[in-house]
Amino acid sequence: MRPDTIAVVAKREYLLRIKSKGFWIGTLVLPLFAAAVTLLPAVFLAKSRSTHRVVVVDETGQVTPELTTLRPAPVRPGKKQGGGDFDRIASLDIQPAPPERDPQAQRAALDRRVLDKEIDSWVWIDQDALKGEPIEYHARNVSNMFTQEILRDRLSDAVRRVRLEQAGLDPDRIGEMTRSVSLETLRVSEEGSRAEEGEGGMIFAFVLFMTLYVTLMVWGQQVMNGVLEEKSSRVIEVVISSVKPIELLVGKLVGICLLGLTQFAIWLTTTGVLTAPGLLAATAMAPAGVNLPTLTPAMAVNLAILYVLGFFAFATLYATIGAAFNNLQEAQQVAGSAIFFFIAPVFFLWPVMNDPNSTLAVVLSLIPLFTPLLMTLRVALEMPPLWQLLLSYVLMLAFLSAMLWAAARIYRIGILMYGKKPTLQELWKWMRYA
Repeated sequence: MRPDTIAVVAKREYLLRIKSKGFWIGTLVLPLFAAAVTLLPAVFLAKSRSTHRVVVVDETGQVTPELTTLRPAPVRPGKKQGGGDFDRIASLDIQPAPPERDPQAQRAALDRRVLDKEIDSWVWIDQDALKGEPIEYHARNVSNMFTQEILRDRLSDAVRRVRLEQAGLDPDRIGEMTRSVSLETLRVSEEGSRAEEGEGGMIFAFVLFMTLYVTLMVWGQQVMNGVLEEKSSRVIEVVISSVKPIELLVGKLVGICLLGLTQFAIWLTTTGVLTAPGLLAATAMAPAGVNLPTLTPAMAVNLAILYVLGFFAFATLYATIGAAFNNLQEAQQVAGSAIFFFIAPVFFLWPVMNDPNSTLAVVLSLIPLFTPLLMTLRVALEMPPLWQLLLSYVLMLAFLSAMLWAAARIYRIGILMYGKKPTLQELWKWMRYA
């Protein structure tokens, strides 16, 4: 192979695609989508917080005073008081109503108030509620799960306090004694232990995983489409007269890989800009000594290597598919099976995130087509041992060499074949005799 020829092909592929409107539209769409997903819900949440008017009829006469009190109620272990984050979506306007002599008439009157939109709902607490029986909730809309969650928690706390008082126990004291325990997470390293938020590390790893996932899938398809375009326009017949097929293939892969890296860098930079205010706020509010996850130089180097190896592995596969078939429809039928290697790591995402050094995580991350995604996840969570990284790179290089060998032979014949859909037997012959 002639390196100068490969460089010319790579430069052409890079400049041709980076100047296109489609590249910049595709590059800007994801950050804009991420910004919309990140910022708009918070804006809408702040603007759309509603007040739910609920009338409470309490036959026991004991739950309503606890329900409307300002005293903190004991909460279940591991659960935030008053509905947790749901309180930011809706608040309750509790309107106590004494039970009347004619319950049916009172129920009908409350239904009419709901239909007339004077109130949003009404609740009926009978004597059996203290024994664990369900409490009736009547409303025009019963799919408001967030509001119901807030109301359910408030009612549960109030009923629990009444039960404790009837048993001669102090609800406030019981709440203090049953308060859930929190964990202070500290990462152990050679430099010593340091406090670090576990959720932040998982989010950081998940973002890297999904960004790499989208990038590899998009640019693998781009390689296949590029080969099919040249083949269908017969441009390849002119180009192949002065460039060897393997040089054309490698040059195309290098050029599009550099373009993918450019897009990846733009996405990471944009992500950093969008998340910087949130990270600064999280750092300011974090307890003293707690650190957020950081991208170390060793992590950055390994992530870059994994990206390049993963891109060449998948791009070579897609280039082979594009060269073997005549049109996009035929190629996509076969390319659909290649998506398995993208989707399969997603199924193991949470087991690997939970224990990145488990036998399952180690074995799966050493499978060449799983390595780019799952090893990226492990690197972001906890740097694997050096021998595992080196072994995964050796296996990836061996797999990539085999893929390039097969792809070059199929590419050499397939780019000049028209009108006939090749069979697996014919593809095998191309690899053997090309």
